[in-house]
Amino acid sequence: MKVIGINGSARKDGNTAVLIKTVFAELEKESIETEFIQLSGNVIEPCKACWACGGHANCVHKKDIFREVFEKMVSANGIILGSPVYAASVSANMQAFLERAAVVSDMNKSLLKHKVGASVAAARRGGALNTVDAMNHFFLLQDMFIVGSSYWNIAYGRLPNDVMNDAEGMETMKNLGKNMAYLLKIMERSNGE
Repeated sequence: MKVIGINGSARKDGNTAVLIKTVFAELEKESIETEFIQLSGNVIEPCKACWACGGHANCVHKKDIFREVFEKMVSANGIILGSPVYAASVSANMQAFLERAAVVSDMNKSLLKHKVGASVAAARRGGALNTVDAMNHFFLLQDMFIVGSSYWNIAYGRLPNDVMNDAEGMETMKNLGKNMAYLLKIMERSNGE
């Protein structure tokens, strides 16, 4: 079993990365393989609405890392999306990535169906729930199962590593990892029968 985590932050190894890696730690305790992908340093181009992805199972445009990351999503059992809160929503790179992924998935049915998804957001103050909702809506549109935790999948902090001072937020991430591992293992058992 494998889970990929996609960090949509412009800041490499910042607060969003801390959240995803906290979830990963719980998955790894359950022997679930993880792979961490950071979009920082890359610009994800928006969807061109060319519909050329129909029948190709991936975007035909090759100027960014979208194709590589999307292929990893398709092959993974679980996907964690993470974004900081920018203007009360996801980062521009995450938005562009999700729009392209949604079009490719819509044009090639069932690519992400029945995978497990979880979203996390790092926020300074407000807008975190909108950010989590935006990523969860992507999962819902792909016919995926969404994992929750003991509270919203949010932690607060402004400067790098500040989220580690949000005890409730960090505990929420640990619970999210445990819940994701639980669901993935149940699905693995039921698929094996």
